Amino acid sequence: MPASPSPAAGRPGPGPAEEPGTAEPAPAPDPASTEKSPPVQPPYPEGTPCWLDAQLPDLEGGKRFYGELFGWSFREGEAGSVWATLGGRPVAQLERKADGRMPTVWTVYFATPDVQTLSRRIVAAGGQIVVGPYPVAELGRAALAADPEGAVFGLWQARRHPGFGRRHEPGTFAWAQLYTRDTTGANTFYGGLFHHALFAPGAEPDFGRADITDVFPAEMPPHLLAHFRVTGLDEALGVVRRLGGRVQAPPFETSYGRVAVVTDNQGASFALLQR
Repeated sequence: MPASPSPAAGRPGPGPAEEPGTAEPAPAPDPASTEKSPPVQPPYPEGTPCWLDAQLPDLEGGKRFYGELFGWSFREGEAGSVWATLGGRPVAQLERKADGRMPTVWTVYFATPDVQTLSRRIVAAGGQIVVGPYPVAELGRAALAADPEGAVFGLWQARRHPGFGRRHEPGTFAWAQLYTRDTTGANTFYGGLFHHALFAPGAEPDFGRADITDVFPAEMPPHLLAHFRVTGLDEALGVVRRLGGRVQAPPFETSYGRVAVVTDNQGASFALLQR
């Protein structure tokens, strides 16, 4: 798996081989396998959050923190990364930061059937391509982009790695929220890129937009915030504190559940969501 020159995030990598579930997409293949296989049918429509990774200075510390908080297990990936699994299925990736000047962040990746075409559309709509598109072995193609306000997000064109093996369950991805100073502009930008996933009749998006001052100080830059589902929010906040993390925003009510914003013990921000 090639190293990414990203200044803001890592890149999707190979997931471990797992047993198939009944309600979630097929698992990713074993990274050690050399057998050629045909591309999978991407399970996520374009514009659907389909993967997460975190850039951390201390990978072992990240494993201890998230393993205890969410019950994750870990498998070695490529290029020094580790894959987080829950019940044997991939839910996220942790990577060691290659450069200490890079931010410690979680990055949300959106699915696309054609990362090259989507990249051109992003630029035409006023965004920019930060990194890519670039191939990730036989697993797919990735890119990192930024919207017109500078919020960074990933793109993932699946081949052998479809994305999440589990989501919307305790300990897994549940929601992505963009905090922005221009919700109207954000709706126009993302709605133009991902209209079907966000606004089509019957759409059930995992991605919302909100004013940045609703939760964060006005000087906070626009950003996407990954939300992980928990069964008990107050209990999870206690675990975060005990493990050396901190609470950025105490629990508040939203249209999609009860949320608190936290950082891990290395400074990566994310949200806990109780539904």
